[in-house]
Parts: sequence; structure tokens; C-alpha cells
Amino acid sequence: MLRFPQHDRRGGIVKVLANTPFPEGGRLNRRRWLCAASGLRRAWSEAERRTDPALRESPEEPDGGGRVFQAEAGTPSQNSHAQARAMIYFCTFGCPGRRYSDVVPFCFTLFLVCIGMSILRTLLLLSGLGPALLLAQSVRIPATHTHIEKEGESLYVNYNGTQIPEDLSPPVFTLEEAYGNPKGTRKGIDFDFGPRGLEGTLYYGFVPYGDSKHPQPVYFRKSVAIKEGKASINIADDLQGRYDMVGWEEKEQGTLGFRVVATNGLLLYDGRVSFTGNGPFKVGETIVEGPFVTCVRPDGATIWFQTNARTKAQVEVDGRVFESEKKDTRHEIVVEGLQAATDYAYTVRCGAVSQTFGFRTAPAPGSRSAFTFAYASDSRSGQGGGERNVYGANYYIMKKIMALATFKETAFFQFSGDLINGYLTSVQEIDLQYANWKRAVEPYGHYLPIYISMGNHEALSRGFSDGGSTWITVDRFPYEEESAEAVFARHFVNPRNGPQSEDGAAYDPDPKRQDFPSYEENVFSYTYDNLAVIVLNSDYWYTPNAKAIPLVGGNPHAYIMDQQLAWLETTLAAYENNPNIDHVFLTLHTPFFPNGGHVRDDMWYGGSNQVRPFVAGKGLPKGIIERRDQLLELLVNKSQKVRAIMTGDEHNYARTKVGPETPIYPEDYPESLRIQLSRTIYQINNGAAGAPYYAQEETPWTPFVSGFTTQNAVVFFHVEGDKIEMEVRNPDTLELVDEMTIK
Repeated sequence: MLRFPQHDRRGGIVKVLANTPFPEGGRLNRRRWLCAASGLRRAWSEAERRTDPALRESPEEPDGGGRVFQAEAGTPSQNSHAQARAMIYFCTFGCPGRRYSDVVPFCFTLFLVCIGMSILRTLLLLSGLGPALLLAQSVRIPATHTHIEKEGESLYVNYNGTQIPEDLSPPVFTLEEAYGNPKGTRKGIDFDFGPRGLEGTLYYGFVPYGDSKHPQPVYFRKSVAIKEGKASINIADDLQGRYDMVGWEEKEQGTLGFRVVATNGLLLYDGRVSFTGNGPFKVGETIVEGPFVTCVRPDGATIWFQTNARTKAQVEVDGRVFESEKKDTRHEIVVEGLQAATDYAYTVRCGAVSQTFGFRTAPAPGSRSAFTFAYASDSRSGQGGGERNVYGANYYIMKKIMALATFKETAFFQFSGDLINGYLTSVQEIDLQYANWKRAVEPYGHYLPIYISMGNHEALSRGFSDGGSTWITVDRFPYEEESAEAVFARHFVNPRNGPQSEDGAAYDPDPKRQDFPSYEENVFSYTYDNLAVIVLNSDYWYTPNAKAIPLVGGNPHAYIMDQQLAWLETTLAAYENNPNIDHVFLTLHTPFFPNGGHVRDDMWYGGSNQVRPFVAGKGLPKGIIERRDQLLELLVNKSQKVRAIMTGDEHNYARTKVGPETPIYPEDYPESLRIQLSRTIYQINNGAAGAPYYAQEETPWTPFVSGFTTQNAVVFFHVEGDKIEMEVRNPDTLELVDEMTIK
């Protein structure tokens, strides 16, 4: 039974497998028995191989001699039944000295165990742990890492001869579980939140599309209990008559919002389910995320959203219909052929669902009209209870930030990292946290374009633990499907104009294979009128523990690697030569000059230049401060258009003057490595979007820091031609936090 927070992060199926009986005296050691019993690797007999053409010989020798054969992967049930057959053959023909009568009872028991494993495998897949186990034996360790090794299906870190195994703890909760697998009934909708027996409360109410510009669920006066993972909503009896606020009885359709809350009060998920009928009811095609507007251009925009089932969807704008290319659950529809600087309504349709919102196209390049854009970062869960933590995200502050940005009629919003708690090892669990963040901004994201980038809390890793204090994590591989970068790109839509990856760099150990994650949609740039924004990823290929980097490899917090740096140089040069661009803003998660909370790392590390990435066992030539200076050389000395660096990571607001007079080095830093800045720009740090606060610390540049506060904040930049004014507001109290003229 799943209760919160009573959850063992390092328990789960590993204990189940470790306690599985195994035969004594045969040619099958304990490890290989675990592999066979779990369905991860199957040992086969010579006799079975001769009768089953699907079997192929494995090059691996089993302990104690003999030969091992494997089957091509089939469905879980097919594999389990074939496994049972093969193990009976193995026990009969591969266990010398055993009589047939001795073996048969054991084989029958084994057959039942294997059938049970089929059921267990299904449960694992539903829980989110299964995919990690089922894919383990096909995972290739990237050549960029060292001391990460593989024995059979198991990954581990080899630390001075000691094996530190991969942690395979199940996720706390997954997005698939949170969806609730809704089914229509005669009276309403039944929910099943998975086999782990969630206990809690389900709140529900209609979403009144068309009644509000920013529709949200209006919760009914009653709730229902979630018992052993199941709950039911009675639409026919409870939500009829005076409670039918959306006219479902007449239209025979509607959309319910529901909130899943655990027994300890933790808010797990806010969902949507559309239905048709008036008894019996049927769950219909549902827009479960979005729609969102992004990538606004003078001639159009991109509308993206997620549906509960594979379907075709369409967007209608100004009498023209744009359709998704194929049936899918993720829809990214490009709208084009529109007029610049014009307001448009758009309608999204899928199944019986039809929702109408709006957006404004960007001005023509170089129009130099007046506009405002907003900036913030660090909205992971905060303290105080309630909506300050909707599993991983601070709903409370994010909704206030987005409401204020909408009220201020901002043209777009830049949000630069630490959206969620993250630091997870389960793709399915981080899916849930991302979904929660998107739900917080969704009512406003229907209209307001939001550009989103990565921070350290977007980390999705493979973790290795000895069960004690040792905990080593690296960016999750295989990179194409499971890296933090790949999963981030599946959840958001950003411009696709950044570098490819660090593959091809001088330190790439294998130019013929992908050994780094992709930069697609996590490093990019975009323009709006006479402004350009360049977005970097300072937590790319991230290994959180800097002390472990020389052992296993990876990139430390805040380091910009070579290919990304080269792309930045090229992109800056293009904007410098573009007559329609007057202002350039750079944003990344980590400050160049930390002031409170991350003085021990970011691009400073307490004044140490020793920190750097390690690739295939070799450290890169440039340390973190040297790399910071290379960035400053581009932004300050080689550019005349960069106005400010927008950062986060530190959960506070502050502006730092960065110029010729600003001390930026430790006292003992070599003179030969120092650079001289030729002009002044500003670092605007706003990591005050809801994460727990950090107080100010002392640094060499402290005298050049202004406006430091731990209040929640959102920054507005008012751009008009050659002028830029900055205004900072507390979204909770609306008071003015700071203001200045940037240019």
C-alpha cells in the first residue's frame, strides 16, 4: 500500500530478487539465477536451443562451464513462459547427479515462480521501475565516462576495487499513475492510480472553458477518498442540476479537473479528463497539458499540447486550419502566414474537445516598438505547505508570477531553470514534476509565450550507492532517450537553432558514436523586434558531485563546454552584425558572480580554478574561472550590444555591476590569467520564484551588488527603441522591489 512519506528510496524489487530461492548444485550461480528469475537474462539448455529457432548462442561463458543461450525479446508473457520452459530443460539436463524425480517438483515450482514473474514484470512497468530493469542489459556505457562498468545486466562504479552498484529504487509516484487510468461508468468516472495502493483524497470539479480567459477547475463541495489506489466520481448524481455549471446534461460532454492528494497532505497532481454522454459516460480525447504558445514570430507561432491518446489534432487561426502531421499524444503545430504585431484567436480541436485562446504575433524585425518581457527562475517547491509544493513545483508563487506578467501585458517570459525539485533517477517521476510545473503556468501559457531553459534541478541521473553515505550520479544514459537534456526536450518546445552536442570536440573519445547528450531545445536563441535573447545550458552533461568528476567523468555545475562556447561566439557575432538588433540579453541558470547560496560553486567555487570537466579520464585544460573569463571576453569586450546577464540558482534577487572597476578574482589569482573588462554590463539574478531562500554572503564584488532581497520577485524589462528600463515586483504583495535604467 502506497502511503507518503513512508517510502524506501533504496528498497523495492532488488530485495524481492535477492530473496528468490535458487537451485543448489547446478551450473547456475546466484547472480545468474537472479538474472533468470527476473527475466533480465535467460539461461537456456542445449536441448531447448535445438527445438527453438528463436534462440541464439551467447558469447558469455557461464560459471562452471557449459554454454549459455539467449532468446530474442518478445512480450513479457511470451518471455516468461519461454523462460519457464528453458529453465525446466536446464534443471533437467544441466544439473548432474540429480534424479528426474528430484527435479520435477522443483521445476514445477520454478514454472509457477516464472509465471509470477510475468505478473511482477507487469506491475514493475506500471510502477515505473520496470523499464529501467528491462533495458539495463542493452545499455551502452558512453566512452566519456570512466570507472562505470557492467557485469551482466548490472551497472556499478568501480571505486578502488569496490563495486558501488546502481541504485534501482522505484519512483515515489509517476505521471502514468497520476493520470489515474480513467474509465467511464454508468454514473461517472472510475480512477485507478496504480497497483501500489495509493491512499488519499481526490478533489474534482468542472473546468469552465469559455467562461473565463484563464480557465481552471472550480472544485465541487465534496471530495472522494482514494482507497487502495481507486476512486470514483459520480457525475450523474452529484454534478447535475444546480451543480451543472458547464451544461453537460444538455451537451453530453464536459471536462473535469481533479487533484490527487496523499494521506500526509502532499499534493501529487492536478489532472484533466474530458467525457461524453450522460449515463453511461465515456472518457473522451482529452488535452491533458496545454495548449501553450511559443516561438512567436512576425508571421506566426507554434501551438503545442499533450493529449491522453494518440490522435490527430488541429489548430484554427483566422479561418485557416493547421493539422498535426500524424496521430500522436504530443502535438506541435506551426501556425504561419499571419500579419506581424497582430492579435489572433486560435481554436484547438481534438475529438469532442474545442478550446479557444489567443496570441499576438511579434513585430517586424527592427520595428523598435515598445514592449515588455519578464524574467525569473527557481520555482521548485517551497516551504509553508499547500500549493507551495505540488509535488516538485511551487504552484503558489508561479501562478502569481504568471498572473502579474499577464496583467503587465508582457510580450514573452524567459524562465531559466530549476523549475522543479528534480535530482531524480526515474524518467517517469521527473515526467510528473514537469507536468506539475506546466499545470501551474498553463492558464496563462495559453496566451503568453514562455521560453524555458535548464538548471541543476532538472538533473535526471543514473545514481550509484553503497547504501551508506556514498552517492554518485551522472547524466542518465542512453543519452538519446533518457538524458536530462532529452527528457527536457520532450516536455517543452523551444527554438531548434543551437549547437548539436559536445560530440566532435577535441576531447570527444569516439567521433563515430554519440557520447554526449544533445543541445537541442536546451541551448538556443530567439529574437523579438530589436532584441535578441541567447539561452545557454550551464548544467549540461551534469555530474553533481564535483569531487566525483575525476573518477567517473562529467561536467561540473556552471561550466560551459567548448562546443557551446564556440556556438555562443558565432551567435553573438551574428547579432552584432544584424542591423535590426539593438540589444542582446544572455541567460543561463548559474551566476557568473554568486552572491548568496552558491558562492561555494557557480562560476566561482570559492575562488578555485581547479574545477573542470573530465572526459574519458582527462580534465579539460581550462578551469572554471578561466572559462568564466572567456565568456566575459565575448560578452563584454567583443560585444557592444550585450546589456545584461540574466541568472538564477541563488534563491534571491540581486543586481551586480560588472565592469572595469569590479574585483572579480581571489587575491592569489595569477596575474597572467586575469582579463580586463572594457565596459559595464549587469548581472540580474532572479532565483526568487518560490524555492527556499538564501541569504547574502561576502565576495570580492559585494560592494558592487545592489537591491539584494529574499522576497519573491519577477523582473520586467521595458524596451522602447534604444532604451531599456528594469522594474522588479514582488508577485505576492505587488510592491516595488527594485528599478533602474539599463540603457
